[in-house]
Amino acid sequence: MEVSEREGSQRFSSHFPSDGSGHSRLTIRVLAGASCLCVTSTNNGSCFRFPEQESPNMSKVLRIVAFAYPYFFDNIPLFYRLFICTGEGCAHNETIPIHYRHVTLAMLTGFLFATHLPERLAPGTFDYIGHSHQLFHICAVIGTHFQMKALIKDMTLRQAWLTLHTPLPSFMDTIGAISLALLLNLLIIALFSLGLYWKPKTPEAKNQHYYTEKLKVD
Repeated sequence: MEVSEREGSQRFSSHFPSDGSGHSRLTIRVLAGASCLCVTSTNNGSCFRFPEQESPNMSKVLRIVAFAYPYFFDNIPLFYRLFICTGEGCAHNETIPIHYRHVTLAMLTGFLFATHLPERLAPGTFDYIGHSHQLFHICAVIGTHFQMKALIKDMTLRQAWLTLHTPLPSFMDTIGAISLALLLNLLIIALFSLGLYWKPKTPEAKNQHYYTEKLKVD
C-alpha cells in the first residue's frame, strides 16, 4: 500500500511543477529517478535494520534517511512550485494552501518518528495512547489526505492546460510502472523474509525453543 501510494503520488506531483517549458524534461527525470528510489528505499530500509542491536542510534538514522530522501526527491516538482517558482507560469492557485498543509504534516511525521516525542518527556504516560508511533501514523494519513485533495483539485483546475501541453499517460507511465515497482518491492521483502527464516538459531534462541517445547510436553 505504501509503495503504491508513494509511486502514485509522485507521478501525480511530477505533472504539476509549473506551466513552464521545462515541464516535460523535469517530469521525465523525476519519474525515472523516483521509480528507482521506490525500490532502493525498501531495500535500504530492510538492510538498515540489521545493525539495530549493535548500534540502535545509527540504525535509526539510516532508516530515516532511507525513507526521507525518496520523499524529497519525489516532491522536487512540488517544492519548486511552492518555494522557488515566481511569475505567471507557476500555477499559483487555491491548491497552494492545501499543499502547504501536506508538506507540514509530512515534516511533522518525520520529526515524531525521529524524536520519539512525547513519551521521552514523560516515560510511562503515553505507553498505550498518544505515543509517537501513533501520532506519526495519524499525521501521515492526514497528510496523504491533503496531498490527494490538492492533486485532485489541481487536475480539475488545470485540466485545460494539461490536455493541451502534456501527452496522455501511457501504460508504463501509470499501471505498468506501479505494478513493476510493487513486484520488485515484494521480491525484496520475500528475500529478506527467507533470509530470516533460514538464519541459524543463536544459542539463546535454541534454549528458548527447548524450554517452550518442554512446557508443551509437561
